[in-house]
Amino acid sequence: MDKLFRIGNFCFRTLCDEDFSIPPNFLLFETEREVSEYTYHIQFTDTLPFSDGNVIARRPDLIVSRTSAGENRLLGIKGRTDFYATYSEISNAEAKILLSLDQIKNLSIDPVFTSLFALEQRMIEKDSLILHCAYIVYHGKAILFSAPSGTGKSTQADLWRQYRDSDIINGDRALLRKTDNKWIACGWPVCGSSEICKCKDLPIHTIVMLEQGKMNYAKKLSPVQAFAQLYGQITINQWNADFVERAISNLEDLISLVPVYQLTCDISEDAVSCLEHTLFTER
Repeated sequence: MDKLFRIGNFCFRTLCDEDFSIPPNFLLFETEREVSEYTYHIQFTDTLPFSDGNVIARRPDLIVSRTSAGENRLLGIKGRTDFYATYSEISNAEAKILLSLDQIKNLSIDPVFTSLFALEQRMIEKDSLILHCAYIVYHGKAILFSAPSGTGKSTQADLWRQYRDSDIINGDRALLRKTDNKWIACGWPVCGSSEICKCKDLPIHTIVMLEQGKMNYAKKLSPVQAFAQLYGQITINQWNADFVERAISNLEDLISLVPVYQLTCDISEDAVSCLEHTLFTER
């Protein structure tokens, strides 16, 4: 298997002596005739090696260590005690991935497969951010609904689809990157339970932080308020000080260029009308 993928403005190559199934959402980002800037060498193994180096982060589904070449990761699945892969950086442009043979069936799960590539590490090197949000298109621009899980991101996105004929690009994630002094929302190969995943890049009109309520009310957040709410919805490797510093700098830049609103809302067309009026009439 030899494939090229492009996510945002990151083009990478996957090499493996054997063919195996890749999740359909990830295949949406396959490309051709582009120059790869990073290569992942994938192999299968009966036994995963222990992680080398100094352990810098540990949780039930992830162990991260650091060596002179870069990061090593032992990758697991939440709720399970075994691991399915290792990821090891071998240079600033290559990584080696070992896959456990008895875990191949789990690679069909979007987050499991995507986690193999430590993409958040590559994206931050390009000053791009991964935001937990529902990403819709309205009048040719992106509106991003962000909030903790269970708040209703996908529900509000679907209301805009139903009542304003908006297209939903992703129900759970978006990649944000800056180009020509503008922030762009890009598709991402993980979409959560929404099962809506498309590969499309659009300028960001606004980011909307959601809060459940009995009445519908929208207000613009101050930069401090916006930062406090958005920081928790950005994928950040807290064990990497450079990563955290870069993410904070990019988030501050994003807030300076993209308006952030809070929408207190119910599940109705009135919630759509309230936000639409605030975003497109008051401005």
